Amino acid sequence: MRIATGLVLATVAALVAPTAMAQKTVTIIREIDTDRYDPHKSTARSNAEVMYMIGDTLVGLDFDMKTLKPNLAKSWTVSPDGLVYTFKLRDDVTFCSGKKMTAKDVVATYERWMDPATKGLVKWRMGALDKVTAVDDFTVEYKLKKPFSELLYQMTQYFHTIINIDQVKQLGADYGVKGFDGTGPYCLQSWTPRDQTVLSKHEGYKWGPPIYASQSAQVDRVIWKVVPEENTRVTALQSGQADASQYVPYWSLKDLMANKQLSVSRAQNYFWTYFIGFKIDRELMRDEKVRRAINLAVDQRAITEAVTFGFATPADTMLMPSVLDFNSRVDRKIYGVNVPEAEKLLDEAGWKKGADGFRYKDGKKLAPVIYGIAGFFKEIAEAVQGDLRKVGIDLQIQLFDATIAWGKLATQEFDAFGMSFPYVSAGDALNLYFRSANTPTPNRMNWKDKETDELLDKGSQALDEKTRSEAYARVQAKVHDAAVWIPLYHEPLHLVAGPKLKPMKAHGNYGCALYKGLDIALK
Repeated sequence: MRIATGLVLATVAALVAPTAMAQKTVTIIREIDTDRYDPHKSTARSNAEVMYMIGDTLVGLDFDMKTLKPNLAKSWTVSPDGLVYTFKLRDDVTFCSGKKMTAKDVVATYERWMDPATKGLVKWRMGALDKVTAVDDFTVEYKLKKPFSELLYQMTQYFHTIINIDQVKQLGADYGVKGFDGTGPYCLQSWTPRDQTVLSKHEGYKWGPPIYASQSAQVDRVIWKVVPEENTRVTALQSGQADASQYVPYWSLKDLMANKQLSVSRAQNYFWTYFIGFKIDRELMRDEKVRRAINLAVDQRAITEAVTFGFATPADTMLMPSVLDFNSRVDRKIYGVNVPEAEKLLDEAGWKKGADGFRYKDGKKLAPVIYGIAGFFKEIAEAVQGDLRKVGIDLQIQLFDATIAWGKLATQEFDAFGMSFPYVSAGDALNLYFRSANTPTPNRMNWKDKETDELLDKGSQALDEKTRSEAYARVQAKVHDAAVWIPLYHEPLHLVAGPKLKPMKAHGNYGCALYKGLDIALK
């Protein structure tokens, strides 16, 4: 381990050569790499965190994760029927190649995303898009087939990054692999997969969102370095051989916070929740009393303390309470440990303890199978398994490598599954996980409910905040009371800045703490 750590630290140190220092170079270390730099073809956070720096969206998002801010669009209006959004673009924006950005680039971006040949991902984030039109060089009309109340929030997500279609045509299948020409504060200089991505300052950039003190990049070069080993990342930050990272293990946070040479920022709002979901049409999970009992047997606080060293927030709700359109009236008592009540519910459901201490009904053992991704979920699953054995449930754990886990999680072979997910609003999370049409994935619970679908339609097509919020509140109450999940904990996001950097403010958007990277600055 010592040799591997030394080799990686030597590599990191070699990047900060005298010439690089003269160029104001900053090295950021991360855990894994992306598969490509293409906003329409990758949902990886490792794609997003660079994409926000090398590209721009029409709309920006403040640190509170609720307040919309101008970015490429300096203003916008919405028609009374909620179908037409008119964006007034800045007239001083250029791509890194020097090409001037106009309304035609915005139109081309969305046409490319919509084109079936692109095989673009998460198209629902566009809403039911009819067409995008360039009214003039700096005015865009975005027309929907039906209202989408989430649209502006979705437009803050990196999937909506405006691209240079000329480069797309030039590179073909290599677009996002051999190059990306964006309008962001930094330009993609080079990418060596599984090793490093080098960005250079976009000269002349001055159109960053107004949430930053500077709307221009303050350093010449940013190097994203892949360092898979936890210990190596921590050591690199402590020794000053790396300048920043959000990929720090929980066990290291107290020491990093105590180090006066470093600064640690926690995102004001960050919506990323860990949970266990039940496949509610499976025989063992069909009874709501059983699902409630399982919830009351699990000690979220103990799990959070063990797994995150107390830095995360134990969850007694399915969504983070500070998220947009959260329903604060849900009954939180159905989540959180209460073993006597769990035992009572299981007895009422007809599951009686046998001589071996486990519960049986009609000769069948209460031994649900849970699927999860090997690695982070192992410790969580084993803790839940221990809690459930105390009330007579024999949880069977099956973990898979990430390369095959997603395929396994799309099947109907399991009773429960472990997951974590990011969201920007209550509507974002609910529309993704609880629409009937989204079975078997990402609606892995097989929650199929006509009223839920109608309420989701009402919320997503609402023309005012009150209607949207009330519709989403009713969905939250419905799925919350049905105990279709075990909410485990709401994860925090910390950003560590090294000795040569000024303190930075962590952002929560899509889990990309550096967001636009406009407060990366040397002391």
